[in-house]
Amino acid sequence: MNLDFFFYPQSVAVFGSFKRGAIAYEILRNIVEGGFKGKIIPVNPKGGTVEVAGRTFQIREKLEEPVDTAIIAVPARVVPGLVDEIGPLIKGAVVISAGFSEVGNEELERELVEKARKHGVRIIGPNCAGIFGVHGKFFGSFEVRVRPGGLALISQSGAFGGAALAMGNEEGIGFSAFVSYGNAADLNESDFLEYFADDENTKAIALYIEGVRDGRRFLKALHYASEKKPVVILKAGKSASGAKAAASHTGSLAGSYEIYRAAFKQAGAIEVDEMEELFDAAKVFEMYPRAGKRVAVITNSGGPGVLATDKLERLGLELAKLSDETTQKLRSFLPPQCSVKNPIDLIADADYERYRRAIETVCRDENVDSLLVICVPPIFIPSEEIAKAIIEADCDKPIVVNFMAGELIKDGVGLLEKHGVKNFPTPERAARALKWLSERL
Repeated sequence: MNLDFFFYPQSVAVFGSFKRGAIAYEILRNIVEGGFKGKIIPVNPKGGTVEVAGRTFQIREKLEEPVDTAIIAVPARVVPGLVDEIGPLIKGAVVISAGFSEVGNEELERELVEKARKHGVRIIGPNCAGIFGVHGKFFGSFEVRVRPGGLALISQSGAFGGAALAMGNEEGIGFSAFVSYGNAADLNESDFLEYFADDENTKAIALYIEGVRDGRRFLKALHYASEKKPVVILKAGKSASGAKAAASHTGSLAGSYEIYRAAFKQAGAIEVDEMEELFDAAKVFEMYPRAGKRVAVITNSGGPGVLATDKLERLGLELAKLSDETTQKLRSFLPPQCSVKNPIDLIADADYERYRRAIETVCRDENVDSLLVICVPPIFIPSEEIAKAIIEADCDKPIVVNFMAGELIKDGVGLLEKHGVKNFPTPERAARALKWLSERL
């Protein structure tokens, strides 16, 4: 299914009130400030003009020319009629308006879908927060804008999606797209899974769901997407009370969590339990597609190395057994007080040279699938020095990094991020990231 007219549109019409602070105004502002290069048409029966980000737009009283997508933020009762009126001129409509099945108004929602299908128009929503096509510089939502990257975020909840975008910015995650699909009157999670599976700018897909209506279709779409790229799922409504809350929130069928869990596993998707895990998984899959289970840990501090080792083993990963050749090579340049067994302890005064040579030596060991590199910088060694060693090391295997903590690592983490290397703030989170990579084998 081709949904490029939503995520890579050439033209857009926005319907609603353009008073400052109104939803349609904020969406228009986001589109303009986000750098959208296509045609933008604000529409309101009252006409007039609106100034946004230094540009003045004539507000059309009605839409009279074709556009790819319409974003609709008008009272629910007039939405079906509006879609019927503009149907011949649009390919898709993002219905922000609430007041449909989520409040028991199923008939109005059915009418909306009927009018859309009459004209071959696809609908996102209603009762949603909008969409982003980040690589098309299209920010058709009132949520915070994000940097371009490889993660497509599909969210049943608009508020969750907005919070996730804001947190993603803080975590240094780059996005390819965002879609809040609300009531899923027409297009739903399955459609978006299939679309982003084929989107060349998307490296990984994150999905927040409370429930699905067509389980068979969902399983098929999830399997299709998971075969092509990592799909990370955060499922809400696992408990009986949570399922009841989910049903009242979006009108979805939450169903038995055990059925969902089995479906995720069968399809090859990766399920996480918390928002933090969703972002950690997104970060690691932006860097690497997969990794084996045999991990080498390199650290300058014994304690974090032990914590990483414990977590790796609890997660079912293996501490790689280094070859004799590797341990001999490590002994040849490391101080005698360093441990050359896995985890490899470079001790507190480890500098650029020690880290770089250790990483390159361990990376060449055929018993090692991936590396977990930990740095707790002392005050006399700048964290950027160790970051540079990781960036410049000649290693073609996945390296997951844990720098900690506070101000001492700020510059080092910044340098890593400039070169596409994400930091995981604790040894346990870094270990868990490697676990997710191993699940893609």
